[in-house]
Amino acid sequence: MDKQNVLPRLTQVFRDVFGDDSIVISDSTTSADIEDWDSIEHINLIGAVEDEFSMSFKMREVSGMKNVGEMIALICERGK
Repeated sequence: MDKQNVLPRLTQVFRDVFGDDSIVISDSTTSADIEDWDSIEHINLIGAVEDEFSMSFKMREVSGMKNVGEMIALICERGK
């Protein structure tokens, strides 16, 4: 899986989770960039990403992600 395939799907997951069709994500996007991205929504987001890409993140991976770029890299590495 490559970034060109992941980014549109991941963007749609973000839009669905946060209920905002105007969200545009990039490698540098963090929780500070999306108004409703708090700890509860983070859990919802991770679950939605796992469902979309048929994968599971390890707790250390989730806690270590600093931005969307790191999430994309993990998905590309292991995703289907």
